[in-house]
Amino acid sequence: MGKVWTTDLKPLKTNWIKEYLTEAPFLILVFKQMYSFRSDGKKKIHYYNEQSVSIAVGILLAAIHHAGLVSLTSTPLNCGPAIRKLLDRPLSEKLTILLPVGY
Repeated sequence: MGKVWTTDLKPLKTNWIKEYLTEAPFLILVFKQMYSFRSDGKKKIHYYNEQSVSIAVGILLAAIHHAGLVSLTSTPLNCGPAIRKLLDRPLSEKLTILLPVGY
């Protein structure tokens, strides 16, 4: 991460250890689909994908909490491309939010 980002976070005493991600019984990875392809092979841009994913995650968080579980939103930091590749997701998708879910 950049110097400004790390300096801004220094008072929070945060680091690369994220036990809420590694210890949670479940981890939901939310990808946004930025584009797809038409039947003629041309790229079709998906407008408002950020807003759609944000609204859907908000509803999912409400459902998780209503079910008696807990969660929080976490950004994928710099691991998004590596996770996308690990999960064999297409280049048209971008990891947007990590949701650890537990009790």
